[in-house]
Amino acid sequence: MGLNIKNYLNPPVLLVIFLVIISLMFVFPVLNMVILGAILAYGIRPIANKIQSKLKYSSISILLAMVVVLIPLILLLFYIVFELSIFVSWILANNPNTDVNSVMSQISSYLPSYVDVNSLNSYLDSVISNVGSYLLNYSVKFVGKFANVTLDLFILVCSVFYFVRDGENCLEFIRSFVPDDSKEFFDKTVSSVEDVLKSIFYGHFLTSVIIGIFGCIGYSLLGYPFGIFLGVLTGILQLIPVFGPWPIYWALFFIDVASGNYIRAVIVLFFGFFLSTVDMYIRPALSSHYADIHPLILLIGFLAGPLVYGIVGFVVGPLILGITYEVLDCYRKEYLLGDD
Repeated sequence: MGLNIKNYLNPPVLLVIFLVIISLMFVFPVLNMVILGAILAYGIRPIANKIQSKLKYSSISILLAMVVVLIPLILLLFYIVFELSIFVSWILANNPNTDVNSVMSQISSYLPSYVDVNSLNSYLDSVISNVGSYLLNYSVKFVGKFANVTLDLFILVCSVFYFVRDGENCLEFIRSFVPDDSKEFFDKTVSSVEDVLKSIFYGHFLTSVIIGIFGCIGYSLLGYPFGIFLGVLTGILQLIPVFGPWPIYWALFFIDVASGNYIRAVIVLFFGFFLSTVDMYIRPALSSHYADIHPLILLIGFLAGPLVYGIVGFVVGPLILGITYEVLDCYRKEYLLGDD
């Protein structure tokens, strides 16, 4: 056994291990952007290939594909900011003298007699103050970290570009280090990773788009003034585990009850239950078509990912846990069960 270790841990191998460790120390601060770039590259590559079939230059095709994907996201962001500004202006215009006390006095008529309205009012004042302080502090920190954010975005764009262009070469480079007797396991692992990516893209993001479209149609037909915007928010919330569309339709339900529109309140509540039920059928159907991963694994990934990688963790978290599960399953079938 000592002879085998000595043969493997020769000077070249030790030098490679040392350099890899040092390199990881440099890469680790931006590793989340590199991983996210690889994920986005997987989705952008088919678009780039279609564009390249009509153009000569691969670099131009990749840039055009990135623009095609980024433009809708940028437009969506501007749309949300624009609609929020209109929404706030609409509230102020229709309720110029509204404050927390007047709202609480209206709500108190619907509350049970044993509820202390003054305590609830004080609690809401404290919550609003804390939320305002948090948003202000976060904005200050964001401005202070603007240089880091710019660097992260630059690395993300570069990662997407080079993974789209040289992803196959990178994969072959890694595969060249795999022993011949393990190449089949490596190929199965790569295939499993692709299945996990498809499961996340189609099972979660496509489900969010479908629920968002249903929300836009339903809220608009019910006569809400910002039906499309509410549908967009519903689709975004659908991406966040535990939340889903319920904060939107429950808020609309209570608003309608407070305004005396009881019929629409009941309808929007049933419509919200319909959205939640549709999600229970669409998401498993799309996800299980590509990768059979237990929902708890993806749920933990969605919840724990942001704690480790920030907002990027919503994608990276479930992806890493899903890939880990698939790799362990491949290893179990290949080496423990002997399943070909």
